[in-house]
Amino acid sequence: MAFPPQFLDELRTRVPVGSVVGRRVKLTRKGREQQGLCPFHNEKTPSFTVNEDKGFYHCFGCGAHGDAIGFEMRIGHLSFTEAVERLAGEAGLDVPKATPEERVREQRRASLHDALEAACAFFETQLRSASGRDGFAYLKGRGLTDETIARFRLGWAPDSREALRTALMSKECPESLLAEAGLLKKPDGGGAAFDYFRGRVMFPITDRRGRVVAFGARTLGDGQPKYLNSPETPLFHKGGTLYGLAHAREAARERNTVVVVEGYMDVIALHQAGFAFAVAPLGTAVTEQQIEELWRLAPEPILCLDGDNAGQRAMARALDRAFPILKPGLSLRFAVLPAPEDPDSLIKAKGPAAMTAVLDAAQPLVEVAWRLAVEGRPLDTPERRAALEKELMEKVHAIADETVKWQYVRTLKDKLWQAFRPQRPAAPVGRPGGGATWGKRRPPPGQTALRGMDGRIAGVGSPTLLRPPYEMQERVMLGLLLANPGLFDLAHEDLGRCLFSNESLDNLRRGILKHLGATRGLDSEGLAAHLRTDGFSSMLDTLLDASERRMRSVRGYDGIGEAKALWEDVFHHYTRKELLADVSEAYSRLARDGSQAAWARFEAVKRHEQAAEGRNED
Repeated sequence: MAFPPQFLDELRTRVPVGSVVGRRVKLTRKGREQQGLCPFHNEKTPSFTVNEDKGFYHCFGCGAHGDAIGFEMRIGHLSFTEAVERLAGEAGLDVPKATPEERVREQRRASLHDALEAACAFFETQLRSASGRDGFAYLKGRGLTDETIARFRLGWAPDSREALRTALMSKECPESLLAEAGLLKKPDGGGAAFDYFRGRVMFPITDRRGRVVAFGARTLGDGQPKYLNSPETPLFHKGGTLYGLAHAREAARERNTVVVVEGYMDVIALHQAGFAFAVAPLGTAVTEQQIEELWRLAPEPILCLDGDNAGQRAMARALDRAFPILKPGLSLRFAVLPAPEDPDSLIKAKGPAAMTAVLDAAQPLVEVAWRLAVEGRPLDTPERRAALEKELMEKVHAIADETVKWQYVRTLKDKLWQAFRPQRPAAPVGRPGGGATWGKRRPPPGQTALRGMDGRIAGVGSPTLLRPPYEMQERVMLGLLLANPGLFDLAHEDLGRCLFSNESLDNLRRGILKHLGATRGLDSEGLAAHLRTDGFSSMLDTLLDASERRMRSVRGYDGIGEAKALWEDVFHHYTRKELLADVSEAYSRLARDGSQAAWARFEAVKRHEQAAEGRNED
């Protein structure tokens, strides 16, 4: 059975060769490859290697060679179809069923690849001919070496309506195929097709395997548009393709980073300067599909944008696209170029070190989201601050992943509080008459004086700081929500950023958040029915049992006002546990090594504790 190439590409991406081989062979990393004993012949010294970047295994002893599918075939004595079906099942991919129409379509795709490859070779030849003299001079004037020009297969489209058509059209490559590949264009009024690209420098656009699927083209004159891309074709979808991806894959995986810049020349200039992990979208804002593609290379791609207003708008658009699809460990970072530089001009003016500094200063997505939201915005009234909070929370609640969503809620709520909390005057170091201060007071009985790096007393602590039994408070909070689902609007953000000490209670916490968040207006019985379906029956019976003596009966708080008051009281005391745990950890570290870093950590925690106490007093 013939499978579509795009399906096999997706399968190889989902099931890397290293993971398939690693199930049968103990592999050890050696530089950029993994090595082990060959499973296909007896050997005592490893000669079997796996190259993840290139997607194959190879044995220097017996010559065995292939990809993940080939390994599964050989090790399991399977046919090609059987191996594909087994791996697809593991990857959760549906195996396509080949129909006569699909086979014709795949043959057509193969012909399109052939036509585009022939066009690329034609443009390369033209660049070195008399007709491409201006294009070649332009590329050399931009500082590109012959090696770089050849590596990226740059070319020239003659300023003619039929140069490419005449060179390529044949029985095997008819006019209809060239038009479908985006190389020819039919006149609106009818007549013979003419060359789509004319009088332009050509930039081949490839898929992740390096096969030409489209072209970008730049005019050297005043013609518009300045840059022109191939139209959408069966092989080319603008929003799902990244320029330079095939060239960047190996370096991006090796460095665990990938940088996204704006244009073809930026990518090429960065690669030539040693930043071989650069790619670019195709003249538009980064799409969700492109972000997913970037995450295959690195967990936190860097978007490197201009520092002007257009760059700020591009940053905001990228944030809007990224928020809904954020996942644990997968995000974006943002680097801003000094105006009016782009990567090419910055490297020419100040060298690669300047570009490295820009990338090293890249900020996390959450910091950029906060900055864009508050920059240049008056926030001097409660109403304006409320508008800011509403805007931020709307963005955050677009995040599909619950874990990431509540981490963002917690982080941005903390930023809002830090930004708008009342400023307290600094405590005096001393008072006339010898009043007690941190620098002079004695510790209470049973506690230890903790002296700072200057020898002054910085605080007090005890060798062992025991946590109180917070599980009771966890049970009360869950019980209140179960009996009073109307608390959800007040409590969901607080509950979302908790991590309960009891695993069973924490699972129930997640279940409550899931159902109340998905179905607003659930009453107590409806919520309980959903949770019982999830397997929480016995826990619900315990929490809602009014005769339970270990906790106050939550059924006594049917009035939402009383329930809210109890929630706020319980949650206030519950959140103290995290702060006390931080104090305990900081003290333990200080007792172990007494280093400057340990003192800095302890002092920071104490400041946090004092701030929290001040907030509670407010």
